[in-house]
Amino acid sequence: MDASTAASLSASRTAHERFITSPGTAPGTRGLVAESWRRCAQCAVRPDGSRLPPLLRTTEELRAYRTAHPLAAALPMLREVLGTGAADDGHVFAVGDADGTLLWVEGDTRAVGRAERMHFVAGAAWSERQAGTNAPGTALELGRAVQIVTGEHYSAAVHGWSCAAAPVRDPRTGRVVGVVDLSGGPTIATPPALAAVRAAALAAEAELARLRTPQGDPMRLYALGRDSVLLECAGRMHRLSPRHSEIVLALALAGHGATGERLAVDLSEREVPASTLRAELTRLRAVLGPELLGSRPYALLRPVRTDFGDVAELLAEGRVAEALAHYAGPLLPRSDAPAIVEQRRCLEQQLRGAVLASRDARLLRRWVDAGWGGDDAPAWSALAHTLPGGSPQRAAAAARARALGLENGVVPQARRHAAVLQRPRS
Repeated sequence: MDASTAASLSASRTAHERFITSPGTAPGTRGLVAESWRRCAQCAVRPDGSRLPPLLRTTEELRAYRTAHPLAAALPMLREVLGTGAADDGHVFAVGDADGTLLWVEGDTRAVGRAERMHFVAGAAWSERQAGTNAPGTALELGRAVQIVTGEHYSAAVHGWSCAAAPVRDPRTGRVVGVVDLSGGPTIATPPALAAVRAAALAAEAELARLRTPQGDPMRLYALGRDSVLLECAGRMHRLSPRHSEIVLALALAGHGATGERLAVDLSEREVPASTLRAELTRLRAVLGPELLGSRPYALLRPVRTDFGDVAELLAEGRVAEALAHYAGPLLPRSDAPAIVEQRRCLEQQLRGAVLASRDARLLRRWVDAGWGGDDAPAWSALAHTLPGGSPQRAAAAARARALGLENGVVPQARRHAAVLQRPRS
């Protein structure tokens, strides 16, 4: 802790002591804190910390209440956005309802243990009326994000903590449905902590909007053997640019949406400036419309079916011939986006392995006759072994295998075959 921070924290404690001894006066205190203290004094909250926030719900009541609460659906996303970092940094992450009752309190084990001693636990009431000035309660009181540091808390029991919290609103009605909070040591008394809870609240609102969006017609993506994606929805066909094709496929692969940082990693091995990515997503939203593309996190807002997903499902069911018939070529073959390259390689390996294992001459012939299988030496050898002895076709297949470097069934260094295309369709 630097000298200026220490001086500020000391001043806040001094101001608190003066307010207690001379009610109504709070010199040197931030306006929102002084106003909160006055509200707490009127509600007869004890400033000495002798009365901790009450536990309002039993374990069974809390379990049922949490299951039915709107923020339960956003909890996995909130844990990813805020909870993991809190645990790693020695902090506590909490989600509460619109009345200030804490629903989930998680994070660093030692910090959670300290929080329990002051009743900062699931089921406890942390509204201003019950707990005094604190980030979750004051954020709900004011309807905006706030930060409360050490001595700014009305109850002396919380003077060892700093916290930042932001309300979460129902995206349809604008009414507050809950609050997200970070609590911990001096690093919570910083602008990044306040920005983090604001971002988490916005992400929760976006998740609620996504989950409540009428599903309607599903999207259909065609991306096998193509330079760009065709997106079909509600009878309309969108032919996307190569970059927009990569973004849409990355979101389809992400499933429940992705943050800008995650999307940037999925799209390029090089750093993608946040401003560049936002601009691309803005242009894509103009093409698709806000009913199809959401933000915070970025997500496709309709159920998605894909041609490569169909192939994977057929393979999982052991229907190799049908999978090969549906395989129009490698997934977006000219893309070097890491997420797409990985999916392309995985699907090719699964399909090729199934074809070779089938020992079916018809399937092997279709594989080696395709642009992506023409240089697949093991496939030519497998085809030769499935054909009748003395057959001219067997001799031709064996000759092709030898020409590609396969001698007596021993495979030399493997050739890359999957990305070879005759003529990718646009």
